[in-house]
Amino acid sequence: MRHSSTLAVLGMALLLSACGREADTPQVYGPDPKLPEPKRNLLPSMKIAEPEEWGDQKPTVPQGYSVTAIATDLRIPRQTLVLPNGDIIVAEGRGGNAAKLKPKDIIAGYIKAQGNTKVKGGNRLTLLRDADGDGTYETKTVFAENLNAPYGLAFADGKLYVANQDALVRFDYKEGQTQASGPPTKVADLPSAINHHWTKALTISPDGRFLYVGIGSNSNITERGMEVEVDRAMVWQIDAQTGAHKPYATGLRNPTALAIQPGSGQLWAVVNERDEIGPDLVPDYLTSVQEGKFYGWPYSYWGQNVDPRAQPQNPEKVASAIPPDYALGSHVAALGVDFSLPAMGGQFTDGAFVGEHGSWNRDNPVGYKVIFVPFSNGKPAGEPIDFATGFRTEEGKTRGRPVGVTVDPRGALIIADDLANTVWRVTRNK
Repeated sequence: MRHSSTLAVLGMALLLSACGREADTPQVYGPDPKLPEPKRNLLPSMKIAEPEEWGDQKPTVPQGYSVTAIATDLRIPRQTLVLPNGDIIVAEGRGGNAAKLKPKDIIAGYIKAQGNTKVKGGNRLTLLRDADGDGTYETKTVFAENLNAPYGLAFADGKLYVANQDALVRFDYKEGQTQASGPPTKVADLPSAINHHWTKALTISPDGRFLYVGIGSNSNITERGMEVEVDRAMVWQIDAQTGAHKPYATGLRNPTALAIQPGSGQLWAVVNERDEIGPDLVPDYLTSVQEGKFYGWPYSYWGQNVDPRAQPQNPEKVASAIPPDYALGSHVAALGVDFSLPAMGGQFTDGAFVGEHGSWNRDNPVGYKVIFVPFSNGKPAGEPIDFATGFRTEEGKTRGRPVGVTVDPRGALIIADDLANTVWRVTRNK
């Protein structure tokens, strides 16, 4: 009886969410997006993603490039890391344990689950190796297991760092290893209570001294109270030797991927912004992460646009909020970022690749692709360029969902697809 009642509630809610919707408008991109007015409905627009097998299809990439599946049958691949010898580490897992607060949360959870893999998360690292350099990764082995929803990865000075959902850990690493020599050493605990946003993004400074961890909020807009947001919605800086940490930048609702810009050493992030104020607000974004700066969440968005839902209000914090560098469009769910290198060739030599997992809360779905944001003089410049598409078909079926993107210095982009449980490799034709 309870099961049928739940289905009835879901059915009614889905019907209501389909009523009174206003048409989505074109997405806004770039450093100075023209934001629409907020819109509040009983329920946000929700669109079920219907999964479909790739079959003999592949993602579509630009002319002059080729794409290959280098690993399949993984267990929810999230982020990848290319080691100095060319081996690829893949973090596999699923985390989060936040309780549902409202009927809306139950409905949203149901909707999102329809577009996710049914495979159980691996809680492991898998190593891929192409020993002869022919583009076929003939070795696929479990490097480490029994981890806790591993996500972010970094490497420096013979240490492989992994950001689990509850702790930053490290493995000693010798070149050529296909399996960890022992259990990891804890570097620092990470906030893990509730874990509404469980992913912990990770990168490391060029000198290997500091690790940067992205920690998402415990809510959409403080509906659980501010006390559960302590140490949340920010980037931590962690001393690699001692584990001592401090807030590096705050007000970043959900920083899902971090990368260091070559040459400048500047830290950048992609951030998932808040929901439930319309299909065209608030743009997810790509931004440089400035030490000591505040980026608005929860009190404001895109600088000083006040969000009255955050209570109590804090005008002083709003006045200090700085706008991000580049809007990616609303609800694209950017989960991956990495900077390009000249080896990628053509118009893709200077800029950042961004993996967009895709929307669930928009009538007209967006994301579901990898884009390239061109840079000039160290900053984003121009419209985003589609680099890998076809993850969502014209018929509305979803074959895959990009998460992490990693540039291989030898001239390839590695894409983790957590719906098809596949790692793709895109290379320039010779």
